Amino acid sequence: MVYKWEYKTPDNFDDILMNSDGKYLTGLCFEKSLDEKKHILDCEKKDLPIFRETCKWLDIYFSGKEPNFTPKFKIKMITSFRKEVQDIMLKIPYGKTITYNDISKEIAKQKELKRMSAQAVGGAVGWNPICIIIPCHRVVGSNGNLTGYGGGIKNKVALLEHEKNEMSKFFVPKKGTAL
Repeated sequence: MVYKWEYKTPDNFDDILMNSDGKYLTGLCFEKSLDEKKHILDCEKKDLPIFRETCKWLDIYFSGKEPNFTPKFKIKMITSFRKEVQDIMLKIPYGKTITYNDISKEIAKQKELKRMSAQAVGGAVGWNPICIIIPCHRVVGSNGNLTGYGGGIKNKVALLEHEKNEMSKFFVPKKGTAL
């Protein structure tokens, strides 16, 4: 069974939708974003402990603090490569960013490869079904390009600003798939 819950965000963000299997958080996305397609929205709305825990995490985050816990989540059909990328994203500190290329270099080093495709990393980052908690918004292009956020570029910019990133080093592309 899949359940859903909604979270009201501060004004400069779109609201958030959540999915759960009843025990674990299985999805978190911004409403009306490309990421909505990854989630089951036609299901029962139910107040669950995992939704309350996730709402508490989001309350702390949106109050300007870094939560000191992570809601229990489960990601279905995750490949070993996506798991490697996810594990690196989970280590990105609050208020910091890394590039797709940084992640590709780290994975290449771990696997003792000459190189790893930053595009492949981009695909794995974009596949992430649990935004913010698994901080895919903290991954940017090598040149400061903020493209590639399924939650919408407006939300990515707002999240980075919320975390007090120095925004002058970033730019929003004129066109792209995740604007």
